[in-house]
Parts: sequence; structure tokens; C-alpha cells
Amino acid sequence: MSNSSSISEFLLLALADTRQLQLLHFWIFLSISLAALLGNGLISRVVACNHCLHTPMYFFLLNLALLNLGCISTTLPKAMASALWDTRAISYTGCVAQVFFLFLFSEEIFLLTVMSYDRFVAICKPLHYGTLLGSRACVTMAAAA
Repeated sequence: MSNSSSISEFLLLALADTRQLQLLHFWIFLSISLAALLGNGLISRVVACNHCLHTPMYFFLLNLALLNLGCISTTLPKAMASALWDTRAISYTGCVAQVFFLFLFSEEIFLLTVMSYDRFVAICKPLHYGTLLGSRACVTMAAAA
């Protein structure tokens, strides 16, 4: 007789115990999610469609908006579903997928560093801006982030 067990799901801590607070959390999460989707979608659409905004600063801003969209859509849907349906369980594979995608989209700090370097070059070395931050350098820095 062997003693073995396998983990198939994790139990999450609830944000609230009463149903009214759970529904309030759902509506708050929904409004945050919709605001983030609308704002980041608007930023990405304007930058992609307007040819005047095809500069390194707006290229990095587009990448940051897309990363933020991915980060918001990784964790908030499960939190909203848990609040709406009063469930506290998440499957093991779902948890692993959330952690993987959250780490994948956590490169925002590196992209913010690249954006700060872009602004540094634009302010401190304006005559060298075109040579230091050409399109190839911008793509390389965004990919490295």
C-alpha cells in the first residue's frame, strides 16, 4: 500500500465572503479590464494607423500597450469568473499557464528602461538621435526586452 497523491487544482483565497462584495469585485474588475482594453487598443490603433507617429518613442509605446493588453488578459478573466460564479478553484494547468504568461508579459520593466534610454538620447544627444535610434536599433532593443 503506497501513500501517493496528485494535485489537480489549487484553492484560491476569496476576496470577499459575502455575495454582494463578490459581485462588486466582479464589476470593478470588469470596469478595469474594459478601461485597459479600450485605452491600450486606442493607443495601438492610433500609433499603427497614423504615419506621423512612426517614431521610436511611439514604437516603444505601441509595444508597451500590447504588453499591457497581454498582462491584463492573463489574470483578470479568472479573477472575474471566480468573483461572478463564487468558485475558488483553479486547475493546476491553468495556474501554470497564468504564471508562465505573467512572467512572459512581465518584460514591461525592460521596455520602460529602453523607453527611458530613448528619451535620454532625445534630450541629451538630439543631433545623434537618428543614428543612435534607427529602426533597426529600435526593433533590436524591443526584441531584447
